[in-house]
Amino acid sequence: MAQLSDDCFAFGGPMMTVAETIALIASRLLPLAETETLALGDADGRILARDLIAPIALPPFANSAVDGYAVSGADLPSTGERAFQVSGRVQAGPGANLSVASGEAVRIFTGAPMPAGADTVFMQEDVRLEETGAVVLPAGLKAGANMRPAGEDVRRGAVVLDAGRRLRPQDIAMAAALGETRLDVSRRVRVAVFSTGNEIVAAGTPRGPTQLYDSNRFMLMAMLARLGCQITDLGILPDDRAVITEMLRDASSAQDLILTSGGVSTGEADFVKDAVESAGSLVFWRVAIKPGRPVAMGVIGGTPFIGLPGNPVASFVTFAHIARPAILALAGATSEPPVTTPIRAAFSYKKKKGRREYVRVSLSPATNGSVEAVKFPREGAGLLSSLVETDGLVELGEDVTAVQPGDIVGFIAYASLY
Repeated sequence: MAQLSDDCFAFGGPMMTVAETIALIASRLLPLAETETLALGDADGRILARDLIAPIALPPFANSAVDGYAVSGADLPSTGERAFQVSGRVQAGPGANLSVASGEAVRIFTGAPMPAGADTVFMQEDVRLEETGAVVLPAGLKAGANMRPAGEDVRRGAVVLDAGRRLRPQDIAMAAALGETRLDVSRRVRVAVFSTGNEIVAAGTPRGPTQLYDSNRFMLMAMLARLGCQITDLGILPDDRAVITEMLRDASSAQDLILTSGGVSTGEADFVKDAVESAGSLVFWRVAIKPGRPVAMGVIGGTPFIGLPGNPVASFVTFAHIARPAILALAGATSEPPVTTPIRAAFSYKKKKGRREYVRVSLSPATNGSVEAVKFPREGAGLLSSLVETDGLVELGEDVTAVQPGDIVGFIAYASLY
């Protein structure tokens, strides 16, 4: 577990940019030291703990890229056609051990090893077979064509997967192709999540006329699960400073991160703030981001605490830009900034300079056949429908003050945010 000093998140400036926030998190949170070894089938989505070095070349032997006829490049006809005697046949698989002499061709199939002396393959649709059994090859092919040399894909001894990579299905395929059966990965980041408030009740239980069903906790747990975290759901805690303080202290002894939303502002009824200050230390960050801005960072018993805003859209956005980088840093993952795609705006928008804003948009076909970003028609950081009914966020940097229809803006798909 992380063992942090109480003041590690202290920041002296009045307002932090998103970039400053991410940089501070990355500089303070060290990767967890513990690793585990998993079978390939269980490693997808996990963080690779050590470089994967190729024990063999890929392909490990020269082979044919097509179905056709293998010959020596020195025998290629420079003009006209040339007939070659077919001296053998080789298919993919064990047991193939043929050679080709000058004036000979070997019938070969995709993936089959190249016969000794051959370095070029004519595609079967480009040749003509004679009744004598000879094959007639045309001029124009270059030596080495349609042949995959050994090591063309991966050189033996090369680093094919870097430590810190979040493993994807194609990475698992690469490891399998190299003959690996298990991979060393970082252990899962342990994250405790809870909600607070007498006005919050669990779905499936009676709800009073002025109460709300708890939603942020489930949203955060779903986002954490997609990052491969080991989640402890602490449920809903009452507005009781002593109860919350005790839970924070208990959680800090077994967790790598404690994550909440709401209850950490400076109001009198913000019991989480008081409890964090009782159990450890608390620092408020005024991040220049909308929706979002007030974010609480703290340390309890050496374990980091992140308190996100209570409005669901603000909680979603600050998770993506603050909690997500923190989790990746703890996991030892290589930084994964969200992928931003240029797209044409189909809306007008004004904003303050010096603040990064995220606008909820849907992608829609434009009249010219391209795709454009259409802004959600209503504002408000409390509108869950604005997340459900859109495809992603348009990111407007600190220097942007206005957007007009037709402007090119940066689009971030929701899938890039967890």
